[in-house]
Amino acid sequence: MDSTRALATEAVHAGRDDLARQGLHAPPIDLSTTYPSYDSRGEAARIDAFATTGAEPEGPPVYGRLGNPTVARFETALARLEGTESAVAFASGMAALSAVLLVRASMGLRHVVAVRPLYGCSDHLLTAGLLGSEVTWTDPAGIADALRPDTGLVMVESPANPTLAEVDLRAVAHACGSVPLLADNTFATPVLQRPASLGARLVLHSATKYLGGHGDVMAGVVGCDEEFAGRLRQVRFATGGILHPLAGYLLLRGLATLPVRVQAASANAAELARRLTADRRVTRVHYPRIGGAMIAFEVAGDPHEVIADVNLITPAVSLGSVDTLIQHPASISHRIVDAEDRRGSGVSDRLLRLSVGLEDVEDLWADLDRALGTGPRPAGGAGNCASSHNAPAAADDHPTPMALRRW
Repeated sequence: MDSTRALATEAVHAGRDDLARQGLHAPPIDLSTTYPSYDSRGEAARIDAFATTGAEPEGPPVYGRLGNPTVARFETALARLEGTESAVAFASGMAALSAVLLVRASMGLRHVVAVRPLYGCSDHLLTAGLLGSEVTWTDPAGIADALRPDTGLVMVESPANPTLAEVDLRAVAHACGSVPLLADNTFATPVLQRPASLGARLVLHSATKYLGGHGDVMAGVVGCDEEFAGRLRQVRFATGGILHPLAGYLLLRGLATLPVRVQAASANAAELARRLTADRRVTRVHYPRIGGAMIAFEVAGDPHEVIADVNLITPAVSLGSVDTLIQHPASISHRIVDAEDRRGSGVSDRLLRLSVGLEDVEDLWADLDRALGTGPRPAGGAGNCASSHNAPAAADDHPTPMALRRW
């Protein structure tokens, strides 16, 4: 790999560097579940090696549950974009998180320190102890004091789902000491931040979101060092949470346009956040300092009426698609979280989460403006809402996205 490549260049070429030499342009899709081999002794040796270290078997593939060439291309590309040694893909983001927890539990490290808010199902998985884990919830300042001898993981999400709260990843990683930090980077993507460069040992994505980018693939992936990747592959093999090759192909294709999509959607989001901040029908706007395409805002009226009245914008769960989605976290994505815990982490009953897409911003605003209904109209200038949090700067004031910088 050329270390001087910009992220936008890596997004297009990572995982594809060998294609031209093979006389190919588009990556092939390998749908095989099994692979012929006339060397059973060799197969046994490779399987023994995998059982020992979890390293990808050398030579031709063996069986779809051990690995797949198309999925491996996506894993290579994601690792390059995140700046990690390896990456391991799974059938969903929750399968990826479950595998991480199982790896640590297998080492007798079942305790997790976590910072709210997290994605609702991640919160539930930890709180309910479904995989035998025990969680201590704390704020970033309390991480060091919450660590125990059996702590196997510290987990944060920044910007967080759904409030877009941000944490200082470098400071958090320092507080973790020798305990691995898992940073959920789903909202930011490597276009806006690379947690591994800030000290996180594990970088989690719900690849269903921005990495795929078109609402047509479900997947999860963990960027990490090769030692941890080996353990994750062993868990994936044993539990069967594998990614289908067609999904791997779609994700690799999605990565090629990731920087362009994130930049364009972020520009739309910054403008919508500015207008929402100036609107008296909105009591609070959450927009991260890092930028991005996600907005959360609290309305003075009934949030369910806003959901019911959008037309161009799609009322649906998930995020990161080319089209704009809106949802009410307290009813859907975070419904599974205890109401007191939910509100305590800033997820109010009037909060709406907007995943901004690639439509024309004027069309999006016209739809939002109508859905917000009657009431006090926009005041004509930013900062006139009753309470704002992380109110956006003008578009020109945003820092240069990672996609425009060289590594």
